[in-house]
Amino acid sequence: MSAKSATPLEAGVASPLEAAVTTPLEAAVHRHLAQLAAARGASPHTLRAYRGDLRELVEHLARRGIREPSDVQHRALRSWLAELDERGLASVTIQRKLSAARALFRRLEDEGRIAAQPTAGLRKRRTPRRLPGALEKGEIEALLAAPDVRTSEGRRDRALLELGYSAGTRAAETVGLDHGDLELERGVALVRGKGRKERLAPLGSFAVEALRAYLADPARPRPRPAHARAVFLGPRGTRLTTRSLGRIVERCALAAGLRRRATPHTLRHSFATHLLDAGADLKAVQELLGHAHLVTTQVYTHVSIERLREVYERAHPRATSAPRRRDPRARPGPEERNR
Repeated sequence: MSAKSATPLEAGVASPLEAAVTTPLEAAVHRHLAQLAAARGASPHTLRAYRGDLRELVEHLARRGIREPSDVQHRALRSWLAELDERGLASVTIQRKLSAARALFRRLEDEGRIAAQPTAGLRKRRTPRRLPGALEKGEIEALLAAPDVRTSEGRRDRALLELGYSAGTRAAETVGLDHGDLELERGVALVRGKGRKERLAPLGSFAVEALRAYLADPARPRPRPAHARAVFLGPRGTRLTTRSLGRIVERCALAAGLRRRATPHTLRHSFATHLLDAGADLKAVQELLGHAHLVTTQVYTHVSIERLREVYERAHPRATSAPRRRDPRARPGPEERNR
């Protein structure tokens, strides 16, 4: 590995703004990321993604000899998008990178550092709607029963799965829980979502029971001092990571014999879909999921309708469309004429 020191874009956003920068554009990106972290409370995951996206943009522009924010033109950004497309990146990834660039140049325009927004007129690629995958209720039951609760690890895994399905938490929200966030007597948990927004998530009796069994487990790893508040711990006493949570869910899905891939978000999707299947109000589901906008939650109505359609097709005696009766007055079609 080269001994060259990392640039501000490669370093964390917490590094000092006085760190050496190579171009004014790179300095502008560094300030933008620092302001995002301070003002909006963007999560580390979001900041890493934006930092990587904007680093790619800066490198592309540098190859074209562009180092000043005021020199960035519409044509240069269009060539960047074309380069991303040639690399075969998914449309949702290109859309995220363009959004990161828009936010940067919008801030520079607001601050008077550039005269006009160079991303104006650049169209986002249409992202095909991807319906979230939800497990059937029988599959959920098999998944929740998969951990071996005779072991300490199994008791932790059961608590993780029960919490994810009971409260519909995101992976980062699950592993980010502290002891002070749980009120098991009331059956609620204080969850910190995107943008550090807080909400109270209800916990069902099965989740409460699983959490109590895990927290009272004498074989639970002793937490390291820096991780003493964490609810969910790894074997070394450190807070569980989202990546570790993903591996746990995949392992339990395999043990449950599920034929499709399951992730922590699958539990969240199943939570929302099953609520709507049972007649829950869409606005209430939005609040339970912690969605800022109702339109984000509405995608689950499509899932629920599709599932109802499948049940209808299987169960209703006249669900499948019968062949239409031919109107004797109608003229024969080409297939009939060629018989």
